[in-house]
Amino acid sequence: MEKQFITNTKKEKYNIFVDLIENVKNVKEKDPAATSYFSILINTPSVHAVFWHRISHFLHECGLTFIARFISQLTRFFTGIEIHPGAIIGKRLFIDHGMGVVIGETAEIEDNVIMYHGSTLGGTGNHSGKRHPTVKNNAIISTGAKVLGPIVVGENSKIGANAVVLKDIPDNATAVGIPAKVVKINGIKINRN
Repeated sequence: MEKQFITNTKKEKYNIFVDLIENVKNVKEKDPAATSYFSILINTPSVHAVFWHRISHFLHECGLTFIARFISQLTRFFTGIEIHPGAIIGKRLFIDHGMGVVIGETAEIEDNVIMYHGSTLGGTGNHSGKRHPTVKNNAIISTGAKVLGPIVVGENSKIGANAVVLKDIPDNATAVGIPAKVVKINGIKINRN
């Protein structure tokens, strides 16, 4: 087990710059306001926040939690995006605008997820263990949405602006409201009568 952990941490450290390039390309594809790769690298808070999260997460996994937390707090100060070093983030996370985004300690985000400003992946209590959401591949968390607790947002799902999600959302669904309710699955409206 120890040997595998060392291999994984070395692999993560080695891939951090490959990940940075992939994130810059991802922003270019998804953000119509992005003008050049250089501009994205220098001026996009999402790119900076994810890059520094990779470093703080590596340190967190190595047991250097104070340094990891310090880096995450500096990143929050400079980008307005707070990602706990314990959070697990997949490839190509795009946080559009970013200000006010919070990703909690036990949150897990798979690949190709988009989050908009003011959205939160938060906990609902102070118990130990899994207490933050898991967001599956290709999900979208819209502006101001709050996804709370150890729930799952399914693949290809969309969470509407300012929604408060307290229950699992299935794959290919759209959920809106407070509390959030599924209004579409596979693009077909759900009749709630």
